[in-house]
Amino acid sequence: MSEDQTIAKVVAAARDFLGERMTQNASLREHHARGQDTYPPRTPDAVAFIETTEEAARLLALCNAAGVPVVPFGGGTSLEGHVTPVRGGISLDLSRMTAIREIAADDMDCRVEAGVTRDQLNAHLRDAGLFFPVDPGTSHCTIGGMCATRASGTNAVRYGTIRENVLGLTVALADGRVIRTGGRVRKSSAGYDLTRLFIGSEGTLGVITEIQLRLHGIPEAISSATCQFDTLAGAVETVIAVLQAGIPVARMELLDDVQMAGCIAYSKLEGLDAAPTLFFEFHGTPASVAEQASGAEEIAAAYGARGFAWATDTETRARLWKARHDAYWAALGLRPGAGGLVTDAIVPVSRLADAILGVKEDILASGLTAPIVGHVGDGNFHTVILVPPEPDGLERAWALDRRIVARALDLGGSCTGEHGVGLGKREFLVRELGEDVLDVMRSVKRTLDPQGILNPGKIFLN
Repeated sequence: MSEDQTIAKVVAAARDFLGERMTQNASLREHHARGQDTYPPRTPDAVAFIETTEEAARLLALCNAAGVPVVPFGGGTSLEGHVTPVRGGISLDLSRMTAIREIAADDMDCRVEAGVTRDQLNAHLRDAGLFFPVDPGTSHCTIGGMCATRASGTNAVRYGTIRENVLGLTVALADGRVIRTGGRVRKSSAGYDLTRLFIGSEGTLGVITEIQLRLHGIPEAISSATCQFDTLAGAVETVIAVLQAGIPVARMELLDDVQMAGCIAYSKLEGLDAAPTLFFEFHGTPASVAEQASGAEEIAAAYGARGFAWATDTETRARLWKARHDAYWAALGLRPGAGGLVTDAIVPVSRLADAILGVKEDILASGLTAPIVGHVGDGNFHTVILVPPEPDGLERAWALDRRIVARALDLGGSCTGEHGVGLGKREFLVRELGEDVLDVMRSVKRTLDPQGILNPGKIFLN
């Protein structure tokens, strides 16, 4: 049987239980050909819009029996080619799985379907005085996708990444079995920690359909501030000193002078210069917030900060953080027509100055425009390398990307702090993890997905 005949057979069988939600519509297939990345798109053979765990399991069993690839798709916001169906097959879209199944306010946890977004969940939780803190910086990414890529974001310095905020998962395996990992308790020593195995597996081990999440109380007081510096070194040294002083900042974001120029133009930020800038946010009681802010301001002043500009009302804080969340689009606005290649390096906090100041030199040497922005409270920073439209533009951007990653690895860091491996970081894993570790990872993959149908081509070069 030819490949086209196999696909046709699977599509026909899936329509028995999905109906028109199993589609080969050209525009829908095109929409599922890539995420927000620079890799060549690849149109899937069909798109399946599932609405239940059972549907996901039935579709996986069907595809497994036929050897047809399945690529999970959530919000389509990934930056590393995770959702690109490089070998064709079925794009399994979970965006319609948007039920918030249970809120246990007394236990501060909840259970949601994979297609729920952070904003949707927090709107639902507001009246209960609770919130889900993991904030990757876009309102479109789904919680299932955040689990699959082990997402992080602006609040990670205080509340942790998605890994620390997930208690359990429902996962549909390649052969159609459905398992529930973890539970609702805050700790357990019962067997292997399969929850952490699937978090960050990028759809290569199973399809996450439901998530049990840890919640947090909405702080009594929240205060945000910006402070600007004459030098990038002063801003980075402030970050290190604030962390070493044990000040429990909720958010601490760095934007270099180039990124600030973009944000000022794109988000119409007033009263700020195109200079290295830190965005802070403090959570707690009014007294503790004041104490945290005073300590951070004192440290910043010692490293040449121009003083804090405070934002305590909700509207001003929201506008400030929206500008930070729109940093990618602001960066693209610096050179209309250019694409964006986003790096995702992370280093130990003590090596942050070596990393960022060294990367700044790399950028200047490359001749490219590449704003720096990052969640520096946990050592993670991004460069948005603007890919010029010249024939060698993408090649030059990738060369800079490799220099940045090499520098991070030399400093004891990682090629990816939160975006995941996908297609873009596969070449760095041998150096970072070693062949023995990759062999163990491949053996896990073969055990759970012996046919190799789950998101093939991702994480491993071969």
